[in-house]
Amino acid sequence: MATPAERYEENTRPYRGLPEIDYPFHDKTVTATSCGRICVRRKKVNLSTVFAGQKVGIRQVEDRLWLASFMSYDLGYFDEDTCRLEPIKDPFGQNVLPMSRQ
Repeated sequence: MATPAERYEENTRPYRGLPEIDYPFHDKTVTATSCGRICVRRKKVNLSTVFAGQKVGIRQVEDRLWLASFMSYDLGYFDEDTCRLEPIKDPFGQNVLPMSRQ
């Protein structure tokens, strides 16, 4: 029946943050603003505030159509006209194959 403060032990390992993020297969690497936007050709595209200060990779897939990615996850597509990100269905979903039925 101890309180959390009585059980708490400080972690001995220091937090070093994320490793340097690189996007070698993308056209550009842009840093999201503090409000979660990226700027592409003088236009602003809203991602999310969770990406504030993080590097995001963008790749042109068609004329005026871009793919936005964070680390190894594709977030969605945006076009230069609307500048609205259309998310990909569950980019953080399962990356493994389902178990086979026997």
